[in-house]
Amino acid sequence: MTSKQLPVVLFKESLEAGPDEVVDGNVTVVNAMYQELLGQEEIAEDALRSYYVDFYLTQALGGGFAQYVFTATDREEIDAYVRGGLEAMGATAHLALFDRTAAAFEALSEDEVDAYLDGDAEDEQTEVSEAVLAQEELDNEFETLLETEDLMALNAAWLRGLDGLLAVDEDGLDAVIDERLKTVDDLEERRAQAEAASLEDMPDFEIIIRELCDLAEVELEKITLGDPNFVYEAETVVAWHFLADGEEYLMVELEDEALMLRPESLEVVAVVEIEAIDDDELEPAGAEA
Repeated sequence: MTSKQLPVVLFKESLEAGPDEVVDGNVTVVNAMYQELLGQEEIAEDALRSYYVDFYLTQALGGGFAQYVFTATDREEIDAYVRGGLEAMGATAHLALFDRTAAAFEALSEDEVDAYLDGDAEDEQTEVSEAVLAQEELDNEFETLLETEDLMALNAAWLRGLDGLLAVDEDGLDAVIDERLKTVDDLEERRAQAEAASLEDMPDFEIIIRELCDLAEVELEKITLGDPNFVYEAETVVAWHFLADGEEYLMVELEDEALMLRPESLEVVAVVEIEAIDDDELEPAGAEA
């Protein structure tokens, strides 16, 4: 059975709740499947479309198209899922805007890309090109469009109406994953590769976040987004937002240390010297219970 034929799996309680819970339920299911080493060919294509439309929405609201570009790991693949999802759920205006925004971004020069990603268009003291200002205007158009074409509502309604939708409880999801794992011929090879590559391929920011979580004695759940324009103590730094033990935190990396902060108060929860981090002491990615 191909990914196009596989049913989308959602929690029963999600389907009985509001739009946010429906979409978040799909995100939880897809993340669980990825964590168990199911690949995109073993996950319903519509589940992935919904998943990446929500990813696009989250990033765009967090920092515009620049945030999406900064965070997306494989633009060609993710863009295709976003476009497919927007079309399938009837978000025609958002699809047209996504195409225009992506095309405008591709037309930027290297210097203009740097200026846009650095947020220079928001700095009145910095001269920027008309193309960068136009890119910022497309970001503003995205937020305005949400008032008439609500992506979360469209995503949830589309998911609820899919043919063959499979509603399960938590145990039911485990059973679905187990059945799909039985169809994977190279599962042991995937597991061996994942274990060997987990720390080697783990980005530096995730290694730092895991070390901070260890120090704070909390369990990392997921890293939600990166913000390249976060201001901390009058300096612009990269901040990574993440969830641990059901609470939101952020990590900022300074010259020689990294801080774990509470987002509202900026209270420092943990501090680690960057050079003191020992990769060998960290658990592999996805090793949380």
